[in-house]
Amino acid sequence: MRVTGNVVDEVVSEVAGQDVLPLVKALRNKTNVSELKLASSIKKEINVTRNMLYRLYDNNLVSFTRKKDKKKGWYIYYWTFNQKRVKDLIKDIKKQKYERLIDRLSREKNVQFYICSNKCIRLDFEQSHDFHFKCPECGSLLNLEDNTHKIKELEKDLEKLQKELKTLHKA
Repeated sequence: MRVTGNVVDEVVSEVAGQDVLPLVKALRNKTNVSELKLASSIKKEINVTRNMLYRLYDNNLVSFTRKKDKKKGWYIYYWTFNQKRVKDLIKDIKKQKYERLIDRLSREKNVQFYICSNKCIRLDFEQSHDFHFKCPECGSLLNLEDNTHKIKELEKDLEKLQKELKTLHKA
């Protein structure tokens, strides 16, 4: 699997947030970049920049070394983006999505859902019973939902993700 800039942006956005993308662009293909230079290049305060770096660090997308400033006695951190970690994160994200889809499919198959005729809300049997089978939003009667279409869509999504995971394991 080839890791393009768009793939990196997608993964970083999902695990660390969209606001981190300018920082990643400033770090990409460079090593040991001072956090002070990073802050000035993305035009953010140092504490905001550090927060972004820590979010990346939590996902092992960056590594750092620190050196002591001889004049001030403070530590200065130098950061490097870990491009190789992106592939692992892609696998992890897809596995998590797969597991969530399995849980959702199981819930769709094993629970009766009731839906408002105005499509305000969708509730399971317990919740519907609590509201006396009336919509808490508009007051109309709740009807038993036929969720076979949703189940088929979830099964298709699961099958697609399963194929993607198999190709990722081969790579």
